[in-house]
Amino acid sequence: MSFKASVKEPVITLSAGPVAAYPSILQALSRPVQYDYDPWFQEFYEAVARKCARAMRVKEPALILHCEPAPGIEATAASLIGPEDTVLNLASGVYGKGFGYWSARYHKDMVEIEVPYNEAISPKAVAAAFKKNPGIKIVSLVHHDTPSGTINPAREIGKIVRDNNALLIVDAVSSFGGMDIHPDDCFADVFITGPGKCLGGAPGLTVMAVSDRAWKHIEKNPKAPFASALSLKDWKDAWSRKKPFPFTPSVAEVNGLDAALDQYLDEGPEKVWHRHALTARATRAGIRAMGLELWAKSEAIASPTCTAVRVPKGLKDTDIIAAARAEYGVVLSTGRNDTLGKLIRIGHMGPVAEPIYAVVAVTAFGGALRKLGRRVDIGAGVEAATRVIAKGKA
Repeated sequence: MSFKASVKEPVITLSAGPVAAYPSILQALSRPVQYDYDPWFQEFYEAVARKCARAMRVKEPALILHCEPAPGIEATAASLIGPEDTVLNLASGVYGKGFGYWSARYHKDMVEIEVPYNEAISPKAVAAAFKKNPGIKIVSLVHHDTPSGTINPAREIGKIVRDNNALLIVDAVSSFGGMDIHPDDCFADVFITGPGKCLGGAPGLTVMAVSDRAWKHIEKNPKAPFASALSLKDWKDAWSRKKPFPFTPSVAEVNGLDAALDQYLDEGPEKVWHRHALTARATRAGIRAMGLELWAKSEAIASPTCTAVRVPKGLKDTDIIAAARAEYGVVLSTGRNDTLGKLIRIGHMGPVAEPIYAVVAVTAFGGALRKLGRRVDIGAGVEAATRVIAKGKA
């Protein structure tokens, strides 16, 4: 018996993830599922790992974990952080704060810099933390803390971390592929991303670039897991056929990842980043023109892959999201944990990182507010968005 839902499928998904997938990736997911020890698949797996490296602009083939990025980040904490390590955790949002809870299972001590979740981490504060705590060995940074829609200065922070001979973990799950950020740019020792956000793929894999410095630290960590889903060591060199896969890889997801990388590289990264940024700028302009307030304290730290809008006083986020879906078939995202109920997120990732979707977002958001009895000038919002689009494409 086929599934019959109580609600209609949405028309357009503008969420902060999972996001809509490109047609080419959906097609790739339907490719034959090959036996993981067949020579054809093993050669293909190596080619995909090398293609990941080309996209991330690093030399060594990528480490692919067969889980979505949240457990991939947890695996990084388990593998890299040893019982003698002091960790500096940088928390500018829900995900940054959350890493500290994973770290606590493994570290000796933790220093934390936490800022309000509409702000960004200051490189000066990081430098001061090292001066006060020279024993810091590992630093964790979320580049784009998605539940806040804010960006941290990864390059500047990374340089400080490297100058202090510490190791840097960068969560670039919802930024890589949508903006100009790569492992070597920000001195990352473990750079974590996946195909399910800006690359417009399915959310079932984690892709990592791991430096030699990080591998050496993992090898020295007496508590680093092995024969475990949380082990990075188990998957090291899995691309090379030098050792067997620790467990059956997600063959269909690897097919999808291959297509996602082709989509990104064939279009050209700079073009992809441009349309993400233009869509976000147009959306923000439309939102402001309707008299609404952005969540980010400064537009300079507002993400080009996700726009967070402060919930107007007297309204509920869930009511706005429900109205946008019911009236326009458009899906938006709530906040998470500490930002839940305070903001609504509009995703600009993958195939919906096209300027026309800024008009869709502004219209659906404004229309939802009208449905709930608020007077907003949707026309002004659309006009502001289209002006930005016209200038951006000129």
